[in-house]
Amino acid sequence: MNEHTKVIRPETEKTGAWQKTALWIFRLTALLSGMALFFPPANPGRISEKINEAASLFTTGISRETITNSMGRILRSHWIQDGDITLLMIACVIVMLGVIACAAGACMSLGNRKMQRRGLTLPLIGAPVMGIGLFLIHRAYRNMMAHGEEVGKLDTIRVMLPDGFTVFCIFAGLLFVTALCAFLIMKPEKDPAAKMEMDEKYRLFLMMLPVILLSFVFAYLPIWGWRYAFFDYKPGGSIGPENFVGLKWFGSLFNDPATVRDLVRVLRNTLIMSGLGIATSWLPIAFAVLLAEIRSTKFQRTVQTLTTIPNFISWVLVYAIAIAIFSTDGFVNSFLTNVMHQTGANTNYLQIADHTWLKMLLWGTWKGVGWSAIVYIAGIAGIDQQLYEAARVDGANRFRCIWHITIPGLMPTYMVMLLMSIAGILSNGMEQYLVFENAMNKDVIEVLDLYVYHIGIGQNQIPLSTVVGISKSLIGVTLLFGANGISKAIRGESII
Repeated sequence: MNEHTKVIRPETEKTGAWQKTALWIFRLTALLSGMALFFPPANPGRISEKINEAASLFTTGISRETITNSMGRILRSHWIQDGDITLLMIACVIVMLGVIACAAGACMSLGNRKMQRRGLTLPLIGAPVMGIGLFLIHRAYRNMMAHGEEVGKLDTIRVMLPDGFTVFCIFAGLLFVTALCAFLIMKPEKDPAAKMEMDEKYRLFLMMLPVILLSFVFAYLPIWGWRYAFFDYKPGGSIGPENFVGLKWFGSLFNDPATVRDLVRVLRNTLIMSGLGIATSWLPIAFAVLLAEIRSTKFQRTVQTLTTIPNFISWVLVYAIAIAIFSTDGFVNSFLTNVMHQTGANTNYLQIADHTWLKMLLWGTWKGVGWSAIVYIAGIAGIDQQLYEAARVDGANRFRCIWHITIPGLMPTYMVMLLMSIAGILSNGMEQYLVFENAMNKDVIEVLDLYVYHIGIGQNQIPLSTVVGISKSLIGVTLLFGANGISKAIRGESII
């Protein structure tokens, strides 16, 4: 046997297996505890049924209104002390700080041995911090319980210890035990001069982690609200077996003639406006090509900046601009009256329903064409410049270079964007249509997203609006996979 050959002893293999197991359990627990911060059923701070059941631990820690919005009479009558509410909020913040420390340790555990050992010290501190926060939550619970019994209003206050409290106690225990085991099993780094390092794949993963978490919080966590579609829920009420109605609200989409008429109308508006957007989806690519052909770099940057800025202007301000131009006393009517000397020029172009779809298309194009062109400008910058040089040697002019090099080079990007637009054909957003909507144009401007807002927030029909939202999401997913199949069949490339 070669003297340089390393002999791996069974004890070493067993130690390494135990270490990896402890690390992965620790990482998984840290991930679950971080997700639970935003998951309302796992909220350990909901120590009273009067606290909004949709409040997460994060919300409970930062929003006093969330805790007290249903406790007005209770607080005014001093059946609960303000100090207990403050203590509860402080305790929730302490639990969050402990979870953050453990999550940072889990990220560092992806590095080399020195970084792992340094990272494992964080949960050894963070888990006890979580324990302190949980102890203070329990203290606030005991204080509310004692004060409620003293004033004889325990049934009104409805103090309880939620299941989330037990869940976070388990998380804190697992985090501490697994981190301690991994720390004790792991041997110290022999080289004191070694630096903390991490593989590139893990660095890239951690760079994407905030995006993944934000997507989870704002895109996937709201799916928990789909449960309202199966209950006869009223705002401010609760859901339970007593008001479970199954698929009643799904059936109402097709059984109620008024609802069917409304859905047909808003689907017509949605599909027409989305269709117009798809039909003009070539405008950003044309704008990007024209912008790239500008020889003056300074002028090019000025145009790009001026056309990108409207994307960051809210639709409320856009509507204010529209009022200044197209209202009865706006610029257009003033110009017609004072310059063109026309009589009766007092038309309010924003109130009338004529050409509403075209108006919304033009406003949306003005606001978004510069921003949408950025991806194509980047695509043009990525085209090999040698192709242009070879084309010019062969006698191609600027138009031929654009037609045979630039456009084909941008088509893969354009096809992906086009197919994504087709997949999201039912999602127009609602901000633009909400600010431009009025009694005169409601029938032609109300799209599906705005309809969901109206029946959910305006009419308090939360279950029905949830059903419409679910149906839209399922159709959107179906269209996405259908568009992906078409892309794979035609272009041989998948967008998913």
